[in-house]
Amino acid sequence: MGRSRRTIPEELLLLALDPATGTTAQPQSLDLGLAGAQLVELALAGRIAPDGDRIAVVMPRPTGDPTLDTALELLRRRGSPVRAVHWIGGPRLGLRQTYLTHLERCGMVHAVAGQMCGVLPTTRYQATDTAISREIRARLDSAIRTGVPPDPRTAALAALAHAVGLGKHLYPGNEGRSSRSRLRDLIRHDPMGGLVAHAVLDVQNGVAQPRRSTAVAGGGNGGTGRRKASVRGAVASAETVPQTVASRGGMMARAAAS
Repeated sequence: MGRSRRTIPEELLLLALDPATGTTAQPQSLDLGLAGAQLVELALAGRIAPDGDRIAVVMPRPTGDPTLDTALELLRRRGSPVRAVHWIGGPRLGLRQTYLTHLERCGMVHAVAGQMCGVLPTTRYQATDTAISREIRARLDSAIRTGVPPDPRTAALAALAHAVGLGKHLYPGNEGRSSRSRLRDLIRHDPMGGLVAHAVLDVQNGVAQPRRSTAVAGGGNGGTGRRKASVRGAVASAETVPQTVASRGGMMARAAAS
């Protein structure tokens, strides 16, 4: 994978970066979104493919992007397709910091050291070329404004931006309500992006069961029962993530410790 094209995780993080404060919006859900964005990027690279509500490795050859290849190797080691909600809901081991460090190394952001309350050291990140962030934002704005189906990358980025709650950051207040609604609607234009975005939302809602496209006989009671059972499953699913994530996280683990 060449470096002439920014990856979806990179673009999602740049969208979330507040130019005024140097911090990221929606930091907790953003980690989930970055994990989901990796899946979309790997799918676009032909390395993985959806298998129902699961993700299957179809080509284990590395992409050349170390962070994506770490995720690809962990998926390969699972040996069988993994549910998207279980993968995204697993330990992230500092994925956001990993990508911030990566963007700094690529020259797209620079770190600014500071202090909180005059005591605690903090690090904020400022974009070095705001034109990049404006171009990413312009693609979303164009898809929202024109209603023309966007390309798969933009559609997936929009779906993930909605899933992690960036809509209120990008289009705030009552005046941004219609834009937030149209951002949400873009989720339908990319099947993989939609699958991953729904998984991100399900993890945030404590739902670990697969999303079904057809109604279950019995109406609302059945759905309520499934959702209650899936909340218990969410706890169990976190324990099913292989221990190799902790032992082989490599760069992600080092970034979390920094």
